[in-house]
Amino acid sequence: MRRPIILTCGEPAGIGPELAPRALASGVDFVFLGDPAHLPTGTDWQEITTLTDATRPGALPVLRHDFAAPRKPGQPDPANAQGVIEVIARATALAMSGQAAGICTLPINKEALKSGADFPFPGHTEYLAHLAGGVDVAMMLASTTVEPPCRVVPATIHIALSQVPANFTPALLRNMIRITDAALRRDFGIVQPRIAIAGLNPHAGENGVMGTEETSWIAALIADLRAQGFDLKGPLPADTMFHAPARRNYDAAICAYHDQALIPIKTLDFAGGVNVTLGLPFIRTSPDHGTAFDIAGQGIADPASTIAALRMAQDMANRRAQTTSTAP
Repeated sequence: MRRPIILTCGEPAGIGPELAPRALASGVDFVFLGDPAHLPTGTDWQEITTLTDATRPGALPVLRHDFAAPRKPGQPDPANAQGVIEVIARATALAMSGQAAGICTLPINKEALKSGADFPFPGHTEYLAHLAGGVDVAMMLASTTVEPPCRVVPATIHIALSQVPANFTPALLRNMIRITDAALRRDFGIVQPRIAIAGLNPHAGENGVMGTEETSWIAALIADLRAQGFDLKGPLPADTMFHAPARRNYDAAICAYHDQALIPIKTLDFAGGVNVTLGLPFIRTSPDHGTAFDIAGQGIADPASTIAALRMAQDMANRRAQTTSTAP
């Protein structure tokens, strides 16, 4: 039975609707979930009513979800906020039911959602975790065009830097390590994952000179999990762990906060980076960029990250299907 990836429309005023037809170059079997009226003029699309419907070669298959207002590139309309939320929920339900192999989400704009609808979540990741029943998740950014790969997981995400020390706790780090290890095995096919842990402070605290978290609890937590069989390295100075020779020593890095993780990957692989939500009962990827209101409607948006996200979702789905078929 056909189980395509669902590509959600994202914020209509952004570059998402322009990227959808260009993503056909990925070669991935996917379906666009959104309002076809928001697609660029001249797009060759075909409406489907179920995910198993056959489509015309070269046409963008569209699972229709009508929105309240037309698309105005660069100008988000609060009237469309509820439609964006509904599309995410609808895609999640199809993935949770097994009808879709996974979802790839085009960018949303949190401010637009909060101004036009009741959206109490910091972003996509937290909303998807809520829809999945409140599961614990982690956000991974994974490269696709650099070797060795750069995969980073920020332990704390969308909070102020001043709040990081209080929120970066032993319980959180332990959970991030477990979620990351399980995902690397299941979705990336890594039999014995090697995970690097970045220190919170400059130079990983330098033995307490620049901070004490590394010596007071991070090192001990790492030692405890090593004794349980996890292959962990750290705490490491974040400024020396992302060049190529260092990356050869681990499969993913867990960082203390948002920019500590995202600056290196966006520097190394800006166009090819993919956002992956770990810990969900279904596959979710996303291009590693925003709505780009400044260039929306100009037809110049680079589809590379969306194509990479679709291909990664398909690869992950294939691995999960293979694991299921070979399970005793």
